[in-house]
Amino acid sequence: MPGGAVRPTSTPLAAARGAGNVAALTFDDGPNPGETDRLLEILAAHEVTAVFCVIGQNITAPGGAEILGRIVAAGHTLCNHSTSYADMGNWSHAQVERDLKANLATIREVLGNPAQKVPYFRAPNGSWGNTGEVAASLGMQPLGLGNVIFDWDGNDLSEETLASNLRAAIQPGAVALAHDGGGNRENTVDAIETVLPEKLAEGYTFTLPQGGIPGADWTPRP
Repeated sequence: MPGGAVRPTSTPLAAARGAGNVAALTFDDGPNPGETDRLLEILAAHEVTAVFCVIGQNITAPGGAEILGRIVAAGHTLCNHSTSYADMGNWSHAQVERDLKANLATIREVLGNPAQKVPYFRAPNGSWGNTGEVAASLGMQPLGLGNVIFDWDGNDLSEETLASNLRAAIQPGAVALAHDGGGNRENTVDAIETVLPEKLAEGYTFTLPQGGIPGADWTPRP
């Protein structure tokens, strides 16, 4: 059940495709009714696409399947974020493979498309262990965390702080990571709504991370 990535490496990549003021937006831990819905509306209003790193238990939760369909229909790219929030850093090769295959199966079954491309994989909590090697063997490019905005418990989660963190995370060539699931992400979405038009006005283009599936600005590695 290959994810569709072309020549994936086992080493996590965390750089955007292209040159100049380009960045890649990635969103973890969805789909999440409410916040993901609103995030999709904001991205559509600005004609920006992103990578959504989706978790199997959230896809099968109430509302998850419908939102996953909206994500794909809007032209966004999917990333396998495993079936749950479990730390996979100490898992065996076989355990990781079972989980990644299971989440691929869930994504494709819900979408009704056995050929749905899922060209990226991101390890929960950034705990890689054997996951990069397994993901690459299954046709998924491991996707590094890149620049995070610290929008999780234990940090200052005010909209003002998250907007400031997001401005700092969106830099030339960067992969920026924010969350649309795994908790209340309303302030994260507010920050996206504030900062995205600012960055577009500065001349930024939002593209995919390196690796994955081919695109106009993608060059295969030898």
